[in-house]
Amino acid sequence: MDAETSGAPVASDAAEAERIADAFLAGAVGGPTARRAARFHTLDVAEVRPLTDDAVEVTFAVPDELAGDYDYLAGQHVALRVQLDGQELRRSYSLCRPPRRGAISVAIKRDVGGRFSTWAQTELHPGDRIDVMSPQGSFTTRLEDLDGRHLVGIAAGSGITPLMALATTVLARSATSRFTLIYTNRSRTDVMFLDDLADLKDRYPSRLALHHVLSREQRAAPLLSGRIDEQKLNTMLDVLVPPDTVDEWFLCGPFELVQLCRDTLTARGVDRRHIRHELFTTGEPGQAMPNAGRPVTVAENEPVCHIRFTLEGQSATVDSPRSAHETILNAALRVRPDVPFACAGGVCGTCRARLVEGDVRMTENYALEPDELERGYILTCQSHPTTESVVVDYDV
Repeated sequence: MDAETSGAPVASDAAEAERIADAFLAGAVGGPTARRAARFHTLDVAEVRPLTDDAVEVTFAVPDELAGDYDYLAGQHVALRVQLDGQELRRSYSLCRPPRRGAISVAIKRDVGGRFSTWAQTELHPGDRIDVMSPQGSFTTRLEDLDGRHLVGIAAGSGITPLMALATTVLARSATSRFTLIYTNRSRTDVMFLDDLADLKDRYPSRLALHHVLSREQRAAPLLSGRIDEQKLNTMLDVLVPPDTVDEWFLCGPFELVQLCRDTLTARGVDRRHIRHELFTTGEPGQAMPNAGRPVTVAENEPVCHIRFTLEGQSATVDSPRSAHETILNAALRVRPDVPFACAGGVCGTCRARLVEGDVRMTENYALEPDELERGYILTCQSHPTTESVVVDYDV
């Protein structure tokens, strides 16, 4: 949304989204899951729009000379970086509007005890400047193959953010596509993008099915009241979205809901290849992320792991003492402070790289799909070397 617009994107926005998507599909940027070098640029805040009492939409102006760096597909995310009280904080947020030239938007919901989200809610104003990473992520779909397809999104709270961009883009790009959205919140006052969703429903009344589920408010339909548990989800799959009518599923929210949906869909015969998911961060509220690898000391004759990595066409090496039990990311940051990362909790996938040689043990993985694991990708923030040497490539 630009500074003059407060509703859902207008037709020109849909045309711009199609132009950008076509550029990806034609190879100008890559494919639907394309990765580019993750770089920070400092952008101006163009607008801060309240969404609820504890959530805002922040729009950044993208200058013409950086337009190519911020082309993206609906469903992708960016990392934001700020210095607060002398500490560097990074947080990853999904882009909530269809791609358009000159601006990108994210939605930030305040977490209890969250330093970054509280600061953004109370202190961030138009004209401020923030470091914003180029868009990343594979929580998207094949935009060249939408005719007649039915996509379903299940979201909780701020999990609606990437699905706003996805639903708008999918419905605008194909006149025969359908989108069903099941969106759960505690109460009506907690619903982010309430008016925008209503506008989208008005625009596509026959192709958008919108179901608001409120856990702490009674709705007319019992199925849409209360928390989504296994029984309620199965009833929804029987009544609202029979799995055999769905081509692709998008799940975004806390771990418990996403895992419940994945397990239930799999039990009902849905191929995991057609289920995409994205999680809220699992890190502690207010956690500060490192801006350099923690120092380690190598004792004489101590066994080490030799780590070699390639980033932006340049190779670097670093030794990691076995006794340190550190991740590849932590070791790499000691010699390349520009190594990409955001959440450092295995959730966002910003630190993704391909393991070329050696073996690692990944502590957590909430970001990589099975096909990515099969192709050798790892999350360097969670990967601990288990062989004498490892080689990883961030550029693949």
